[in-house]
Amino acid sequence: MIRRVWRDPGGRIGIVIVVLMVLLALLGLSGLMAHDPITQNPADRLQGPSGRYWFGTDQFGRDIASRTFAGIFTSLRVSVISVAIATVIGSALGVLSGFLGGWVDQVVGRITDVLFAFPAILLTLALVAALGNGWFNTVIAIAVVYSPIFTRVARGPTLSVAQSEFIRAGRVLGVPTWRLLLRHVVPNVGAPIVVQVTLALSWAILTESALSFLGLGTQPPDASLGLMVADSQNLLSTAWWTLVFPAVAIIVLVIGLNLLGDGLRSALDPRQAPRRRTRRRPGGTRQAEAAGRTDGPRPPARPTASGVTR
Repeated sequence: MIRRVWRDPGGRIGIVIVVLMVLLALLGLSGLMAHDPITQNPADRLQGPSGRYWFGTDQFGRDIASRTFAGIFTSLRVSVISVAIATVIGSALGVLSGFLGGWVDQVVGRITDVLFAFPAILLTLALVAALGNGWFNTVIAIAVVYSPIFTRVARGPTLSVAQSEFIRAGRVLGVPTWRLLLRHVVPNVGAPIVVQVTLALSWAILTESALSFLGLGTQPPDASLGLMVADSQNLLSTAWWTLVFPAVAIIVLVIGLNLLGDGLRSALDPRQAPRRRTRRRPGGTRQAEAAGRTDGPRPPARPTASGVTR
């Protein structure tokens, strides 16, 4: 699958961006940076980008590069954990409701309708306000809000697979329900869920950044991209680097995940698979045309009435 995604130009760019961002996040986490992202150095406050401070310093003298890399790790941590929880819970509910039907489908459908009735960011704000500030509560809020999306994504293909002949044959033969689900239903609904995961990761990063910007997500002194943007919005005219670098990191990370999602969609959708080009032989004849011909010698030419052979 990775090779098929790599053949897509957008997917190739998305893979490069995501891998680069993950490496920067690991660099900020490993402590290999020359400056600690939390340590304050008032003597070097608001220094511009230089060899010592790659992205400059903020109003407290903290290194913007170290804080940006640490903020990327924070955004990826929150988004990956929350989307993983939403994927497991939402996909399980979608598969069960689509396969079992009846009252299970009715109950799951009403719950998802209630959650979809509220705007995602408004429901997330309400949950974080009720649970309290912090990155872990942000994870729980995002997981609750995004679970209905995976429920809807998993339920549709499950309804189609549940009516297939091999599923009916398995039920007639007495195959247990759990075995039908794990061995036949889940592998057939995995493709749209994988694509949805990459898109949900980008949404989760934007949501985490928005909550941190409002002061409800990651709390200081921990580094967060949204929190860095909020702290530096009044310094744009005097210290542009304090706002530009974390904002660019958010944009690039979201674009990379979206491009990766588009590449996965193209790779997993058979209707968008590239057509095989017909190869040509060195003599100029098409391989497809030569496949039905014999390689033996041609019969001798027959003379016509005018004396011209053909």
